[in-house]
Amino acid sequence: MTQQTHTRLFGVSHALVSPVVRIAVIAIIAIFALTPVLILTLRKAGMVPDKQYDELMKRYKSWLILGPLMIVPVLLGAFWTIMAVGILSILCYREYARATGLFRERLMSLLVTAGILAVTFSVLDNWYELFVALFPLATGAIAAIAILADRPKGYIQRVALSILAFTLFGVCLGHLGFFANDDQFRPILFMIVICVELNDIFAYICGKSFGHRKLAPHTSPNKTIGGGIGSLVLTTCLVVFVGHYVFRHTAIDRGRRLVMLGLIISITGQLGDLLISSIKRDLDLKDMGVLFPGHGGWLDRFDSLILVAPAVFHYVGYFRGIGGDQPTRILSGGL
Repeated sequence: MTQQTHTRLFGVSHALVSPVVRIAVIAIIAIFALTPVLILTLRKAGMVPDKQYDELMKRYKSWLILGPLMIVPVLLGAFWTIMAVGILSILCYREYARATGLFRERLMSLLVTAGILAVTFSVLDNWYELFVALFPLATGAIAAIAILADRPKGYIQRVALSILAFTLFGVCLGHLGFFANDDQFRPILFMIVICVELNDIFAYICGKSFGHRKLAPHTSPNKTIGGGIGSLVLTTCLVVFVGHYVFRHTAIDRGRRLVMLGLIISITGQLGDLLISSIKRDLDLKDMGVLFPGHGGWLDRFDSLILVAPAVFHYVGYFRGIGGDQPTRILSGGL
């Protein structure tokens, strides 16, 4: 392992080199410190009723846990970032398997889990060829090995649920981890995560302010067309501003390309949310989990990233590449 690779994987001293990362960390700490003061002030002013106050405080306390879980691995280095994404993928699959009943199919669950672990290894190894090959290979393996149970009844359902799970939590979320193979992974990931989270907040605020017509009433009754358009505009503006500093002096640092990046993040973020909402409505569930009060489970909190990760990865990769200047196959070597 070269010194360059070791620094990328474990180099904490370079965590705050990027101005984008420094400002983001300071802003996040300030928000965490000021939020309870703001909520309490609004409550005393009579602008927040007791029930809403309790709900807001539950969400705030959950963010005190979620925030560090999202930020600290990225600051610690690429190794911890990739491992965190891998663990997140497993946890999301666990909720999905329990909700859909796929956990009862132990062989299928084992195959999906093995696929996610293989994706995590390929990402950590910076072996892009294996990363790409795992999707058709794992899909074929799931379809083929499922035959061995000799249970044709329900075969399509078992295989379809398994392949969907591997696609969403192995392949799609795996792209989020692969960003860590770029030497600028910290500002890129901070931009993606912050913009995706604010995309949700913008949709909520705009929906409450001027959203009347429902966007998808049977899928997500609280989402409105006004909220979707408002978040599209605001998130795109945010991405154009932040993206200029993240991708400065690269081919992406052009007005129309940054606008397209903003549109991609906002649209795929909203679609990812609706995707998991569709699964929940199909299963007649309110949330995929109850781990975080006010947020639900892992999938409820990170659903927007599922489609954002591969879309942004390939868009950015087309114009500037992702980790092309980094050593590859750092674990497997020439095997």
